[in-house]
Amino acid sequence: MWQIIKNEWVYLSRNKTLLVVSSGFVLVLLVAVWLGHRQTQEQQQRYELAQKELRQQWENIDGMNPHGAAHYGTYVFKPAGLLSSLDEGVNNVTGKVLRVEGHVQNEIVYSEASQMQFVSKFGKLKTALLLQYILPLLLLFLAFHSVSSEKQNGRLKLLVLQGAKPSTLVWAKTLSVWSYGMLLLSLTFLVYLLFNGASLNAEVINRSLWFYLSYALYYFVISGLTVLFSARWQNATIALTSMLGIWMLWTIFLPNILLTSVEKWHELPSRNAFQAAMKEDRSKGIDGHNPADDRSKELEDKTLSEYGVDSLSQLPINFDGLVMQADEEYGNQVWDKHFGNLRKVFTQQKQSYQLAGILSPFISLQNASMGFSASDNLHHQEFLAQVEHYRRGFIKTLNDKHAYGGSKTGDWGWEADNDFFKSVPDYEYNSIALNSVFGHYIPDLLLLAGWSLLISLLLGVGTRKMQLI
Repeated sequence: MWQIIKNEWVYLSRNKTLLVVSSGFVLVLLVAVWLGHRQTQEQQQRYELAQKELRQQWENIDGMNPHGAAHYGTYVFKPAGLLSSLDEGVNNVTGKVLRVEGHVQNEIVYSEASQMQFVSKFGKLKTALLLQYILPLLLLFLAFHSVSSEKQNGRLKLLVLQGAKPSTLVWAKTLSVWSYGMLLLSLTFLVYLLFNGASLNAEVINRSLWFYLSYALYYFVISGLTVLFSARWQNATIALTSMLGIWMLWTIFLPNILLTSVEKWHELPSRNAFQAAMKEDRSKGIDGHNPADDRSKELEDKTLSEYGVDSLSQLPINFDGLVMQADEEYGNQVWDKHFGNLRKVFTQQKQSYQLAGILSPFISLQNASMGFSASDNLHHQEFLAQVEHYRRGFIKTLNDKHAYGGSKTGDWGWEADNDFFKSVPDYEYNSIALNSVFGHYIPDLLLLAGWSLLISLLLGVGTRKMQLI
């Protein structure tokens, strides 16, 4: 078998057409990796600069009411992960900037897609586009030609007459084409490592290895199935048409059809309905109980009782700060309720869509690629949860200062000094460790491995009826 594979590589190296196509593809691939790396670096530099300037503005506040500072707020920028240069995933449509302020949990805004020109939305050169669509298509044609050309020139017949087993020939063809795909994939990672070598760590390397494995399994499925079809059918046109049809079904039709179906099965509320429900719960109380006025009155009675006084003016603290913090904490419950429901729906959609990998290995590849690149919706939701956690601590610090900093109830002119604002911690993003989310991508890896095993069995068993000569 290894001698046949060696001969295949010798043949491939002498194929001028393949060399030209490969050179062009490699050139485009290198440009895509470089552009992705450059965009990621420039984006991260802009965000770090903006974050630094915002922090300086915050620390330069000299005398401001803490409640006014809560409305003044700050901004958080979504960091650009190193592996996002290989697969941007949902990052270019989810937004990059999130405002942090009191009373409101804002939506993330300023997505890259929303700022593109209409034409550029469809013409952007991406590494994932080449690795998921163009390279598999190249492997498809290469695998088909590897078998059909030798059928035509009678070489396969000669090899069989000399004692070569059909299964050995098919496996050798498959592995030679697959190794060509792996060579291009490895070259992509080599260039990526050269660009990002100084920033690599154990987490990035770990994610890269699983990313690499996912593509390796998918390329084997494409290579093996194409060789199988080419060897199985005597008519080359039928073999090529069948494989192209399957490829289009896997990569274009099934993902769109199944994703649309999943969104119908596990439907999200409209934005207007979602915001209206949150607003109603915030004012009238969750499930219609404990409206805002009743909550305020209950807090007032409790506070007066704790301090043993008869009126708010007798309190040694600023009751307004307590009211605002109580409102924030109730709003947090509303946020947890409604966004918790959203996350459940997102989880149901993800799990259902993952099962679609049974019908299309491309779906499993895309899920795994985005997941290991930390650019899927799961990582995006974790980022939003981190920011919300920071927002709650940020606003509580301001409200506590307003309540216990020395002012009295109704004193809205009281101001905190500059030292206080400098003491308020800045937002720091904690990257999500793969170990904490790896379980979400096990189904995708298992399905890719299952597809690879199925192709391996077909390559072994299916040779009995293959038309090699």
